[in-house]
Amino acid sequence: MPVEFRLPDLGEGIHEGEVVEVLVSVGDRVLDGQPVMVIETDKATTEVPAPVSGVVKEIRVKPGEVVKVGAVLMTFEAEGRAVAAAPPEKGVSREKAGGLQAPPAEGVTRPVAAASKEPPAAAPSTRRLARELGIDLRQVAPSGPGGRVTPEDVRGYAELQGRKPAAPSPQAAVAEEEAPVGRIAAPEAAPTPPPAGEPLGACDPHGAIERVPLRSVRRATAKHLARAWAEIPHVSHQDVADITELDAFRRKHKAEIREAGGALNMIVFVLKAAVAALKAFPGFNASIDPEREEIVFKRYYNIGVAVDTDRGLIVPVIRDVDRKSVRELAVELLDVAERTRRGKAEREEMTGGTFTLTNIGALGGTAFTPIINHPQSAILGMGQARLQPVVRGDLERYEIVPRLLLPLIVAFDHRIVDGADAARFLGMIIEALENPEELLLVI
Repeated sequence: MPVEFRLPDLGEGIHEGEVVEVLVSVGDRVLDGQPVMVIETDKATTEVPAPVSGVVKEIRVKPGEVVKVGAVLMTFEAEGRAVAAAPPEKGVSREKAGGLQAPPAEGVTRPVAAASKEPPAAAPSTRRLARELGIDLRQVAPSGPGGRVTPEDVRGYAELQGRKPAAPSPQAAVAEEEAPVGRIAAPEAAPTPPPAGEPLGACDPHGAIERVPLRSVRRATAKHLARAWAEIPHVSHQDVADITELDAFRRKHKAEIREAGGALNMIVFVLKAAVAALKAFPGFNASIDPEREEIVFKRYYNIGVAVDTDRGLIVPVIRDVDRKSVRELAVELLDVAERTRRGKAEREEMTGGTFTLTNIGALGGTAFTPIINHPQSAILGMGQARLQPVVRGDLERYEIVPRLLLPLIVAFDHRIVDGADAARFLGMIIEALENPEELLLVI
């Protein structure tokens, strides 16, 4: 029987996605759960699985096309009776919901499947795990419902083959300077329309032009930041931190952190200093509820760290920063940044931020004006740390010494906090960075 396959609800306010790749052709036979298309949203690139087993009858979209949730992507001639899959619980992705299976009893050895020419049924996350381990899913015996291969099946097969998950790349492990980062978030919202002006025609009488579709991350950036700039009264405050001792501390421990699978860059220390200041000044970890005319203070500390990718600036969120050591943050930050650049970060990792950190230092620059990540109340920017002459002492007796200075800029929502609050907030961060031992770091 024919089955229409529509773009499912991707959750978290996502209403559309761009077709990156169609993985099947008309006439292909697919299995329930087999990836048939790659969709890129403003938060992640996702493999979309077939809802049934059957033959591809019609493909209604093509790469580069933007489709809305509910739009028909393709049709299948289903084998037998099609049964609609129950939606996962709120907050649980389809691939995760489909991959939750109980592990085998202790001492039980998983069988190995006989090789098959047909692609096995498996969730996208399971297929990704198999690719990372270099395993052919057709060799793995399934234990999930309907013959679905689960992550536990893949791990069990990997243990039998003596394989382990791939370690971080040497290039990433030895990275000493953080990649340039900026800011973006992705809730769908209509921006304030621009003022009326001269219309943009199909050609320009002044010279040649090129038109490129505003899509995916760049499209989401335009909408989100236009809304943030229009709705939030931005004010910025900036200062510099003397990180000479902190950089020496970093260099002392960088090899140790590298062995643990992380990279000890300055962002890690700023995260720790920022969360201490957020606890002392809760207005910078808050939001405005305009409907109820209330300030919502967040009692949890999830900090987004913007990452520069070839698709644009994307902000994965490091959760519970206040509960993690420098070692844990260094490892997690490197991992999530790498996966974000490869388009492998999960959608859940892009949500729930209460404050944002953006760094342009790797590209240079002494100051800039970051835009607050709506609906947050503040964002902290980092410039490039530079060795500069500093005068110590007074007019009668002084010395000029070289010091490593880091520019810091905080942009804040003036509806919630004032300039004096910003000066004290940034001053606390600077004091922590200038006295590394006071950060109470656990390496």
